[in-house]
Amino acid sequence: MKIRQHLKISETRWLNLFEVRYEDAGGTPRSWLLASRRAVPKCTGGGFEHPDAVVIVAVHSPSQKVVVTREYRVPLAGFEYGFPAGLVDPGESVAAAAARELKEETGLELTRVVRSGPPVYSSAGLTDESVAMVFVECRGTPSSAGNQGAELIEVLLVSPAEAKRLCREPDLKFDAKAWLVLDQFARFGRL
Repeated sequence: MKIRQHLKISETRWLNLFEVRYEDAGGTPRSWLLASRRAVPKCTGGGFEHPDAVVIVAVHSPSQKVVVTREYRVPLAGFEYGFPAGLVDPGESVAAAAARELKEETGLELTRVVRSGPPVYSSAGLTDESVAMVFVECRGTPSSAGNQGAELIEVLLVSPAEAKRLCREPDLKFDAKAWLVLDQFARFGRL
Protein backbone atom coordinates (compact mmCIF):
# COMPACT_ATOMS: atom_id res chain seq x y z
CA MET A 1 0.00 0.00 0.00
CA LYS A 2 1.39 3.37 -0.98
CA ILE A 3 -0.31 6.72 -0.55
CA ARG A 4 0.32 8.98 -3.54
CA GLN A 5 -1.53 12.25 -2.89
CA HIS A 6 -4.54 13.94 -1.39
CA LEU A 7 -7.02 16.34 -2.96
CA LYS A 8 -9.00 18.70 -0.75
CA ILE A 9 -12.69 18.50 -1.65
CA SER A 10 -14.13 20.81 0.98
CA GLU A 11 -12.89 23.08 3.73
CA THR A 12 -14.71 24.33 6.79
CA ARG A 13 -13.56 25.59 10.17
CA TRP A 14 -13.93 22.25 11.96
CA LEU A 15 -13.80 19.59 9.25
CA ASN A 16 -12.32 18.98 5.81
CA LEU A 17 -13.10 16.33 3.21
CA PHE A 18 -10.30 14.75 1.17
CA GLU A 19 -9.88 12.25 -1.64
CA VAL A 20 -6.73 10.25 -0.99
CA ARG A 21 -5.18 8.51 -3.98
CA TYR A 22 -3.12 5.41 -3.27
CA GLU A 23 -1.95 2.10 -4.72
CA ASP A 24 -3.14 -1.14 -3.15
CA ALA A 25 -0.81 -4.06 -2.37
CA GLY A 26 -1.09 -5.26 -6.00
CA GLY A 27 -0.20 -1.83 -7.43
CA THR A 28 -3.74 -0.98 -8.53
CA PRO A 29 -4.54 2.76 -8.26
CA ARG A 30 -7.41 3.47 -5.86
CA SER A 31 -8.96 6.36 -3.98
CA TRP A 32 -10.56 6.83 -0.57
CA LEU A 33 -12.69 9.65 0.84
CA LEU A 34 -11.98 10.73 4.39
CA ALA A 35 -12.80 13.54 6.77
CA SER A 36 -10.10 15.25 8.81
CA ARG A 37 -9.99 18.06 11.33
CA ARG A 38 -6.63 19.07 9.86
CA ALA A 39 -5.70 21.16 6.83
CA VAL A 40 -3.79 18.14 5.47
CA PRO A 41 -4.86 14.57 6.30
CA LYS A 42 -2.56 12.64 8.62
CA CYS A 43 -1.98 9.92 6.00
CA THR A 44 0.00 12.44 3.89
CA GLY A 45 1.01 15.07 6.45
CA GLY A 46 1.73 13.04 9.58
CA GLY A 47 0.77 14.07 13.08
CA PHE A 48 -0.44 10.71 14.34
CA GLU A 49 1.36 11.20 17.66
CA HIS A 50 -0.86 14.12 18.73
CA PRO A 51 -4.56 13.54 19.49
CA ASP A 52 -7.09 15.88 17.94
CA ALA A 53 -9.34 15.73 20.97
CA VAL A 54 -9.73 14.48 24.51
CA VAL A 55 -12.45 12.31 26.01
CA ILE A 56 -12.61 12.84 29.78
CA VAL A 57 -13.62 9.94 32.01
CA ALA A 58 -14.15 11.78 35.28
CA VAL A 59 -14.93 10.45 38.73
CA HIS A 60 -16.64 13.06 40.90
CA SER A 61 -14.60 12.62 44.11
CA PRO A 62 -17.25 13.69 46.65
CA SER A 63 -19.89 11.27 45.29
CA GLN A 64 -17.63 8.61 43.72
CA LYS A 65 -19.89 8.72 40.66
CA VAL A 66 -18.85 8.93 37.01
CA VAL A 67 -19.55 12.15 35.11
CA VAL A 68 -21.71 11.41 32.04
CA THR A 69 -22.99 13.89 29.50
CA ARG A 70 -26.29 13.73 27.66
CA GLU A 71 -25.67 15.94 24.63
CA TYR A 72 -27.79 16.79 21.61
CA ARG A 73 -26.04 15.61 18.43
CA VAL A 74 -27.38 16.75 15.06
CA PRO A 75 -26.22 13.64 13.10
CA LEU A 76 -28.20 11.49 15.54
CA ALA A 77 -31.26 13.78 15.59
CA GLY A 78 -31.29 13.28 19.32
CA PHE A 79 -29.27 12.95 22.49
CA GLU A 80 -26.11 10.91 22.90
CA TYR A 81 -24.77 9.63 26.20
CA GLY A 82 -21.05 10.12 26.45
CA PHE A 83 -18.29 11.82 28.36
CA PRO A 84 -17.12 15.42 28.35
CA ALA A 85 -14.88 15.88 25.31
CA GLY A 86 -13.39 18.48 23.05
CA LEU A 87 -10.64 19.49 20.70
CA VAL A 88 -7.06 20.04 21.86
CA ASP A 89 -6.01 23.59 20.97
CA PRO A 90 -2.68 24.12 19.14
CA GLY A 91 0.18 23.94 21.65
CA GLU A 92 -2.14 22.77 24.45
CA SER A 93 -1.30 19.68 26.50
CA VAL A 94 -3.75 16.80 26.80
CA ALA A 95 -4.12 17.51 30.56
CA ALA A 96 -4.81 21.21 29.98
CA ALA A 97 -7.38 20.41 27.28
CA ALA A 98 -9.08 17.93 29.63
CA ALA A 99 -9.27 20.49 32.45
CA ARG A 100 -10.60 23.20 30.11
CA GLU A 101 -13.21 21.01 28.42
CA LEU A 102 -14.37 19.46 31.70
CA LYS A 103 -14.96 22.95 33.15
CA GLU A 104 -16.67 24.29 29.99
CA GLU A 105 -19.01 21.34 29.50
CA THR A 106 -19.79 20.35 33.10
CA GLY A 107 -18.75 23.20 35.42
CA LEU A 108 -16.56 20.72 37.32
CA GLU A 109 -12.94 21.29 38.33
CA LEU A 110 -10.31 18.71 37.43
CA THR A 111 -8.36 17.88 40.60
CA ARG A 112 -6.12 15.04 39.42
CA VAL A 113 -5.20 13.29 36.20
CA VAL A 114 -5.13 9.58 37.04
CA ARG A 115 -3.93 8.39 33.62
CA SER A 116 -4.03 9.32 29.98
CA GLY A 117 -4.00 7.03 26.98
CA PRO A 118 -2.42 7.33 23.53
CA PRO A 119 -4.32 8.63 20.50
CA VAL A 120 -7.05 6.12 19.57
CA TYR A 121 -9.38 6.02 16.56
CA SER A 122 -13.14 5.44 16.64
CA SER A 123 -13.97 5.32 12.95
CA ALA A 124 -10.81 4.79 10.87
CA GLY A 125 -12.83 3.98 7.75
CA LEU A 126 -14.25 7.51 7.78
CA THR A 127 -11.81 9.84 9.51
CA ASP A 128 -8.25 10.22 10.81
CA GLU A 129 -9.53 11.93 13.98
CA SER A 130 -7.94 10.61 17.15
CA VAL A 131 -8.77 11.14 20.80
CA ALA A 132 -6.86 10.62 24.01
CA MET A 133 -8.87 9.06 26.82
CA VAL A 134 -8.05 10.97 30.00
CA PHE A 135 -9.11 9.46 33.33
CA VAL A 136 -9.42 12.12 36.02
CA GLU A 137 -10.87 13.01 39.40
CA CYS A 138 -12.94 16.15 39.79
CA ARG A 139 -15.01 18.14 42.24
CA GLY A 140 -17.68 20.83 42.22
CA THR A 141 -21.31 21.21 41.34
CA PRO A 142 -22.37 20.18 37.83
CA SER A 143 -23.47 23.09 35.65
CA SER A 144 -24.09 23.74 31.97
CA ALA A 145 -23.42 27.49 32.32
CA GLY A 146 -20.13 27.18 30.39
CA ASN A 147 -21.71 25.53 27.34
CA GLN A 148 -20.89 27.36 24.15
CA GLY A 149 -22.99 28.26 21.13
CA ALA A 150 -25.10 25.34 20.00
CA GLU A 151 -24.03 23.01 22.82
CA LEU A 152 -26.94 21.47 24.70
CA ILE A 153 -25.39 19.34 27.43
CA GLU A 154 -26.96 17.83 30.52
CA VAL A 155 -24.51 16.60 33.18
CA LEU A 156 -25.27 13.37 35.04
CA LEU A 157 -23.43 11.84 38.00
CA VAL A 158 -23.83 8.08 37.57
CA SER A 159 -23.43 5.26 40.09
CA PRO A 160 -22.61 1.69 39.02
CA ALA A 161 -26.31 0.76 39.35
CA GLU A 162 -27.34 3.75 37.21
CA ALA A 163 -24.65 2.88 34.64
CA LYS A 164 -26.05 -0.66 34.44
CA ARG A 165 -29.57 0.68 33.85
CA LEU A 166 -28.37 3.10 31.14
CA CYS A 167 -26.28 0.46 29.34
CA ARG A 168 -29.26 -1.91 29.18
CA GLU A 169 -31.64 0.71 27.72
CA PRO A 170 -31.98 -0.26 24.01
CA ASP A 171 -33.35 3.09 22.83
CA LEU A 172 -30.50 5.24 24.15
CA LYS A 173 -27.75 6.40 21.82
CA PHE A 174 -24.22 6.01 23.21
CA ASP A 175 -20.76 7.07 22.21
CA ALA A 176 -18.98 3.70 21.77
CA LYS A 177 -16.16 4.57 24.17
CA ALA A 178 -18.61 5.72 26.84
CA TRP A 179 -20.72 2.56 26.58
CA LEU A 180 -17.64 0.35 27.02
CA VAL A 181 -16.38 2.28 30.06
CA LEU A 182 -19.82 2.51 31.67
CA ASP A 183 -20.45 -1.19 31.13
CA GLN A 184 -17.20 -1.96 32.98
CA PHE A 185 -18.11 0.51 35.73
CA ALA A 186 -21.51 -1.17 36.09
CA ARG A 187 -19.95 -4.64 36.27
CA PHE A 188 -17.02 -3.92 38.60
CA GLY A 189 -18.03 -0.74 40.45
CA ARG A 190 -14.79 1.05 39.61
CA LEU A 191 -12.82 2.33 36.63
